[in-house]
Amino acid sequence: MNTALTTRRASRLIAPDALHGPPTLEAHLRRYGPLSLGGGPGAQGRDRLLAEIERSGLTGRGGAGFPTARKLASARAADRPALIVNAMEGEPASAKDRLLVGTTPHLVLDGADVVATVLGAQRTVLCVADSAPEMARSLVRAQQERTGRGRAGDAEVRTLSGRYVAGEESALASAVAGGPGVPRFRPDKSVPLSVGRHAAVVHNAETLAHVALIARYGADWFREVGAAEAPGTCLVTISGGVECPGVVEVATGAPVSEIIGLARLSSPPQAVLVGGYGGTWLAGEDLGVPFAPGELSRLGASMGAGVLVVLPGGTCGIQETALVARFMAGQSAGQCGPCLFGLPAIADDLAAIADGTAAPEVLDRLLVRCGAVAGRGACRHPDGVVRLVRSALEVFSADVASHVHGHPCRGRAAPSGLMAQSGLMGSFRDGWGR
Repeated sequence: MNTALTTRRASRLIAPDALHGPPTLEAHLRRYGPLSLGGGPGAQGRDRLLAEIERSGLTGRGGAGFPTARKLASARAADRPALIVNAMEGEPASAKDRLLVGTTPHLVLDGADVVATVLGAQRTVLCVADSAPEMARSLVRAQQERTGRGRAGDAEVRTLSGRYVAGEESALASAVAGGPGVPRFRPDKSVPLSVGRHAAVVHNAETLAHVALIARYGADWFREVGAAEAPGTCLVTISGGVECPGVVEVATGAPVSEIIGLARLSSPPQAVLVGGYGGTWLAGEDLGVPFAPGELSRLGASMGAGVLVVLPGGTCGIQETALVARFMAGQSAGQCGPCLFGLPAIADDLAAIADGTAAPEVLDRLLVRCGAVAGRGACRHPDGVVRLVRSALEVFSADVASHVHGHPCRGRAAPSGLMAQSGLMGSFRDGWGR
């Protein structure tokens, strides 16, 4: 791994002056240069673009981390598929796509042009949540500047329900097709998604912005920074016990401890939630781990959507996790028993433990319920909740022992609401990019 950018902010996607407002198309082209769509006509040009993306090693930045070129190659087998740009950002602890679309929309549209060209896409749809109308306005303004310049200039901007599960790729494809925006049961992920009679491929907004840079500067340039297994930079939303919550751009592979340090820690962290509300708690002693897929997986974690929530000392991790579990239970699509009934039961047990009102046997019951829910949902939503809860029980095991014996920790006496959705997201209004 090249460590040149691991201890300071990078600025590939987000220009230093980006917070002054989205640039005009003319300013965008001065900064990044013209967009190349292949260096040759027809299938050969598309093949070259795909080969360059594959050589770059780019992985999806929406949460799953799937190799971008592999996803594109699979979709190319379909006849004129639809491209869906996912800028829904249903993860409450994430603000990266809002910052990217709000300040650098032309880079996202450039990436959509490249991918639409590679796929021979018959339709491009840009999806944003109804809770973030400013994102839709930013995209529409950018499109108006580039009418007739590439496919993305004529793409459809769709504002959809912004609930947590609505940003899952099968839910998004369903909503674009006019159906309910809920995840589909997909035991075989190799079966392509569809919108009407056409296959569909979903890519996150940040992933497409990286594609735009690869098309301009090439795979070798892209791989100059970052971890070998997932090269390049990534946007990370930092919140919680920090003085300057917001979004930073860093090279992949940077130590978690150094990334959160960019937001100025308010006190030494006792733990960090990695990956978002369906992510994993890491104990303070593990924060030297590189922010890269392989290293995180050894600790049971993943990069997810690029989220780090810092839990400061004196805050009850069980209480904060109980707040998240209750929120996630309320986000069920209602399609299966493990989610509809299992998640509220898990949230109830965890809340009782956090309150210090649970008998010792409640902990055993909670573990049984987690085992009964894991892997049995119609989608991955309940798995994320189980992963979060299990990691909390492990990382905060000493607090759990105190709680179930009627001695809640001092942090429980004054819950911060650190993980509450409204408080967490409110902290980003003045914190972006500091």
